[in-house]
Amino acid sequence: MTRIGVTGHRRLPYAVLEFVIAGIEKELARDEPVQALSSLAAGADQLFARIALDRGIPVTAVIPGMDYEAHLGDEEDVAAYRSILDECHRREDLPLAPTHEEAYAAAGHWIVDHADRLVAVWDGHPARGHGGTGEVVAYARERGVPVTVLWSEGVSRP
Repeated sequence: MTRIGVTGHRRLPYAVLEFVIAGIEKELARDEPVQALSSLAAGADQLFARIALDRGIPVTAVIPGMDYEAHLGDEEDVAAYRSILDECHRREDLPLAPTHEEAYAAAGHWIVDHADRLVAVWDGHPARGHGGTGEVVAYARERGVPVTVLWSEGVSRP
């Protein structure tokens, strides 16, 4: 079974959505069994998990060690998180971290350490904080995990 993890930005500009959705669908469309790994954060992580679940692919939810729902975003983001979490095949709750940035970093590292491939919905810029997308991509590359970057050229994120 191929395990495909995701990392990505929380706020995705409309201009990248079609490209990102097509890229995720392509990554998940394999001739072999696939498992998806996601922390279910708003944006790219939830989009990836939703597409996987809609294709019948089992999803492992990797829950950072913190009061996660308090940092997910607005009520709509929390509701989407809960809905997707209810459909996940497996839930991996990580140990409590001293800060939410360290919790995000630990979740990103767990996903990379357990993935055969990583999908990064990433604009190519450095992470805006510890545990951000750029940092997780760098970690994956250091570990030799293949990374597929999905982003439309010339589009900036909010």
